[in-house]
Amino acid sequence: MTSKVCAVIDYGMGNLHSAHGALQAVAPGTQVLVTSDPKVIMAADHVVLPGVGAIRDCMAEIRAQGIDQVVAEVRKTKPLLGICVGMQAMMDRSEENGGVDCLGMFPGQVRFFGNDLSENGEKLKVPHMGWNQVEQLAHPLWKDIADNSRFYFVHSYCVSAERPEQVKGRGHYGVDFAAAIGEDNVFAVQFHPEKSHNAGLTLLKNFLEWDGQA
Repeated sequence: MTSKVCAVIDYGMGNLHSAHGALQAVAPGTQVLVTSDPKVIMAADHVVLPGVGAIRDCMAEIRAQGIDQVVAEVRKTKPLLGICVGMQAMMDRSEENGGVDCLGMFPGQVRFFGNDLSENGEKLKVPHMGWNQVEQLAHPLWKDIADNSRFYFVHSYCVSAERPEQVKGRGHYGVDFAAAIGEDNVFAVQFHPEKSHNAGLTLLKNFLEWDGQA
């Protein structure tokens, strides 16, 4: 029996070691491959689009390596998980770096938290870094994860989704923001599940067991 394969897309802009390790830990019977090879990615059962750093650099590499076309094909056929900047890259456009066009998989913008972010009169630091609760909206990837569980975030920009039905998790840091979005066989999170202890590992396990049906 051939083991399932999960491809973690390597375009030079992601914390690939920790993502690979976490995915392999939750599914020892799955072969987790860090790869930029379109053939390997397209042959995989599940695909992860990670990302860290500036969106301009991420999108430049995604386009230069043809990953945008690969992701467009993956989207048609198999479960796809976006993580952190990988989620932001799925939106229409980001305000970061003077404005960057993204993949346009989900309608909406990626917006700066702002220099004057505050809560109850207290100024909040940007980037938003650390543990924060996520309010869940119905989706199979939340299986066995308590609502309002805490996940680990590191971001200065957040997703404002145009279609409320695509928001699958909400976070709050001075303002409300989309912590998770999804539609059909695509799911994406702003937080880092691979750094989010049991709740994050459970989400990754759920992803690798997911058939892509929402």
